[in-house]
Amino acid sequence: MATRIAFLGIGLMGDPMVRRLLAAGHAVTVWNRTTAKAQALAAAGAEVALDLATAVRGAGLVISMLEAGPVVGAVLQDALPALAPHALWVDMSSTRQSEAQAFHALLTAHGQRFIDAPVSGGVGGAAAGTLAIMAGGTEADFAEVAPVLQAMGRPTLVGPAGSGQVAKLCNQLIVGATINIVAEALLLAQAAGADPAAMRAAIRGGFAESKILDVHGQRMLERNFVAGGQVKTQLKDQQNILAAASAAGLQLPFTELVTQRYQTLVESVPQADHAAALLGLEALNPGQRLGTAPDRLA
Repeated sequence: MATRIAFLGIGLMGDPMVRRLLAAGHAVTVWNRTTAKAQALAAAGAEVALDLATAVRGAGLVISMLEAGPVVGAVLQDALPALAPHALWVDMSSTRQSEAQAFHALLTAHGQRFIDAPVSGGVGGAAAGTLAIMAGGTEADFAEVAPVLQAMGRPTLVGPAGSGQVAKLCNQLIVGATINIVAEALLLAQAAGADPAAMRAAIRGGFAESKILDVHGQRMLERNFVAGGQVKTQLKDQQNILAAASAAGLQLPFTELVTQRYQTLVESVPQADHAAALLGLEALNPGQRLGTAPDRLA
């Protein structure tokens, strides 16, 4: 896809995603509200825009990776006057389905196009270019942008605008609950007299095997809570899941319970990794602590 890309939002995920695009040979202009974060990509070959209008002006493809739906909405509104006719905006942030549908309606009304394409895989997946990318939009727009998205991971079209966010919420529903279950399994193993690390090794390859058991289970054993994905972000996702369920007329009792656990956790360690669910579990069980390693939070 021979077009200039404007990438908006250079955070934990945005930085490695831009590096993958640059490594694939794409011309990328980067913008961030804190300019210093964007400047860090200049040495890798990115062009740094000091203001939003400059970043998007003339760009056929705009990719946003921002904190939440309201931020995406504000940036989109500010960028709209400078957007090129028929530009394609791909929002890779995690937002509500209703927000993605509103962004699609707004851009369509102004002659531009929109795809919601949230991701899963964390900072490690972004750096490796192995993100799961869940896209909502038209088949034609997806076919146009897929070669670009492939530089960052594995894109899949899952339905019309807003569907990418639904798929991401389903992903986060499973992730959020499973992290808590892995914490419970590890703490139970130790409290009941087994070696939790050996228990984890023993069950791998069976039906309990998962990326969560692999990655977050190891983080818990090491008590490494340095953020890959933050507790506050998971709570936002949990709340968005419940909003989507309500809109669809569903009750999700387990997700409601998991959301309560993250709500409690965000009050003490909002910027810790999701694996800090272990800390919340230990707080419920005074005197129980997994392993002897010191907590790493930063």
